[in-house]
Amino acid sequence: MSRRCELTGKAVQTGNLVSHSNHKTRTRFLPNLCNVTLISDVLQRKLRFRVAAAALRSVEHRGGLDAFLVKAKDAELSTGALAIKREIVKKQAAGV
Repeated sequence: MSRRCELTGKAVQTGNLVSHSNHKTRTRFLPNLCNVTLISDVLQRKLRFRVAAAALRSVEHRGGLDAFLVKAKDAELSTGALAIKREIVKKQAAGV
């Protein structure tokens, strides 16, 4: 299981820990990933994702999972999230 957010694409970063004496030590900065269940209003079902805590705030800010996925770039989404996005777009187009 990769350490990557399924919705935003946020992943592991590398860098240095720098001490007071300017001694540099290589380190990995891991994203704050959480296993969450989000509800899709259009699909009327629950979906499980492994997302960063910051992504949860973004989902709420954009008005829910459906609005977030429709507005998100395809390159950032995981394959599972991309398939769900296509389902949502297809269902919204059929509902109009």
